[in-house]
Amino acid sequence: MIPACCEGKYETTIKSNRAFTLVEMLVVISVIGILAALLLPALSAAKATAKRMTCLNNLKQINYAVRMYYDDSNDASPPGNGPRGSPYVGYKGRVRDYLGLKGRSSPQDKIFACPADLFHYYYPSNQGCTLTNAPLHDDKECDYSSYLYNGMNLPAVFSVPRLGIAGLNLASIKEPAKTVLVAEEPAFYPYSWHEPKLNEGLMFNDAKDMVSFVDGHVSYIKIYWFETKWFAGVL
Repeated sequence: MIPACCEGKYETTIKSNRAFTLVEMLVVISVIGILAALLLPALSAAKATAKRMTCLNNLKQINYAVRMYYDDSNDASPPGNGPRGSPYVGYKGRVRDYLGLKGRSSPQDKIFACPADLFHYYYPSNQGCTLTNAPLHDDKECDYSSYLYNGMNLPAVFSVPRLGIAGLNLASIKEPAKTVLVAEEPAFYPYSWHEPKLNEGLMFNDAKDMVSFVDGHVSYIKIYWFETKWFAGVL
């Protein structure tokens, strides 16, 4: 019983000298490490998905702008001018106005920049292929764009024949849902910015890339590549 003189002043304190043991601390650290290991892949996957969605939206708008150019040009494809004198690069200068871009091309044209574009392959004159650890959309030679027009069929572009739609009217294309209009640069080789396999060399089968088609839809698809036919000049 508390004496009357001490009512309201009596205080009880409980002190404990117990602390975490080394084993308990190691267990906590281990749990945190396991949770981080489980969380990081999920965050990485979410970040990769966000990049693909940005790239998909870019291509949708660029695809629409290219088709508007066709409509305003009596269904004529972009002419072969611009950097390297080829429509697979020079098309950008023909569709900039449709996308609200003013002035000269630059790396600041973000709609032409795939966020997954962190490296590209460069072909110096009379030299082999070189991996460049820089975005393609920072490259003046590609008119600061991660995306190419499907115009590699012109003889002026490559010494061996390739498939493409340069010089064709869109109305003449029989299967627009299966015909590429504009795509990420790696889709034409192929390799991948989104799921790279640099240890497998310049090109590999089933590389996954973002591709837009003549009918206007955009898909994240696997690209078939057959090495023997490629180097024989068939593709």
